[in-house]
Amino acid sequence: MATATDSHDKHSQVVSERGLPGLMPRPISVTMIGAGSFFTNAILKDVVLIPGNAGGELRLIDIDGHRLGLAESLMRKIVEAAGQADKWTIRASTDRTELLPGTDYIVNSIEVSGVECVRFDNDIPLEFGVSQCIGDTIGPGGLFKGLRTIPVFLEILRDAERLCPRALVLNYTNPMNMMCLAASRVSRMPVVGLCHSVQGTSHLLAKWAAVEYEQMRWECAGINHLAWFTRLEDADGKDLYPVLMEQARDRESAFAKAEPVRSDMMLHFGAFITESSGHLSEYLPYYRKRKDLIERYTDEGYLGRESFYADNWPSWRKGQDASRERQISGEEPIKLERTWEYGAWIIEAREKNVPYRIHGNVAPNAGLIPNLPDDGCVEVACLVDRNGIQPTQHGRLPKQMAAICDSNMRMFDLAADACIERSKTLAYHALLLDPLTSAVCSPAEIKTMTERLFEAEAAFLPGFR
Repeated sequence: MATATDSHDKHSQVVSERGLPGLMPRPISVTMIGAGSFFTNAILKDVVLIPGNAGGELRLIDIDGHRLGLAESLMRKIVEAAGQADKWTIRASTDRTELLPGTDYIVNSIEVSGVECVRFDNDIPLEFGVSQCIGDTIGPGGLFKGLRTIPVFLEILRDAERLCPRALVLNYTNPMNMMCLAASRVSRMPVVGLCHSVQGTSHLLAKWAAVEYEQMRWECAGINHLAWFTRLEDADGKDLYPVLMEQARDRESAFAKAEPVRSDMMLHFGAFITESSGHLSEYLPYYRKRKDLIERYTDEGYLGRESFYADNWPSWRKGQDASRERQISGEEPIKLERTWEYGAWIIEAREKNVPYRIHGNVAPNAGLIPNLPDDGCVEVACLVDRNGIQPTQHGRLPKQMAAICDSNMRMFDLAADACIERSKTLAYHALLLDPLTSAVCSPAEIKTMTERLFEAEAAFLPGFR
């Protein structure tokens, strides 16, 4: 294998599997904060499966000792199954300051309050007519999840500035936009927000357009869960949207029934959006404000069922823990396959200096999408190599698409500041601008709702005034 010396790095360059100059891998440390999350066994398993890795340390942090123990036991099983037990050291602690020093990568997947506030987030707004399906990124549920979570995230970043200032922070926790936006305003740590909606939706569009995924050319940009596929073509440059539009116009087609909100938005706004129909309906003022509209545009489960997340999240968490226990005992097989979650692919690209494209949530926008707020958080294509995350400029979105993103970003702007300043007033102002809430409630009702939520969740909102 031919090598060349790089005067800017102690590692040797090599010719990578992709035919590009790369770096010999080094031992690394990856710290998972919120190790009880289901992301742990996906992302850290993906790290272990990086070809030619040199091992290192997998560090697990969670304040729930039981779930931390499950995560640790499962990761030991995974490295053994991968034949890499001699390469990886696994450490676990409920004290993040014990494991953060010197770490190379922080993966954030915390959930503040567990399941304690899920019903408050859903049921109190429902009394005011605000119907939520998921309610964890926007709307009353998303706002209050942010108010609980972001102050804790900012404390983690302050610790990281002191203990591992060169670490790259990969955030998987919702509300994604608020999390990354608040971090950009108060922290020096490099943070990128990661979601799998772009990967999932692009594969879905290939299916509905009846083309091979590898033959499809596309561009996608906007904000998390509201990014638009502004270009969608086959290998010969033929526009694929006419095929999708024809299916969408037939409201009895399989496509329209599978994606009632996304297909309708595509018809009226001109492009397909990244988030599933049920969740997307919460980001918009159109589909959940009247009973007849809810019945017409939503269905069971992720297609928009009211209270779907609140009704199921507690049992889903228990199910995830039970699955871990079965894998640990050997009752359930460990699948040694890499997922399409971006985390480990970012780490591989950075460590090997092999360029890789992701779609990441980055802040501030600073002209990446010129007709969206400059100080907001946007989701755009990013190049990853040894220099880290490098966002690319997408250019202007069509005005009608930009306006929909902007309506959400105005809410996120105030919500992020509310978390930073721990301000009840800013939280109320944020909810005034929420597209769904403002389509249903008067300002006075929104104020009362906000007060009710603060009162119900007071134990998890210390310092708000």
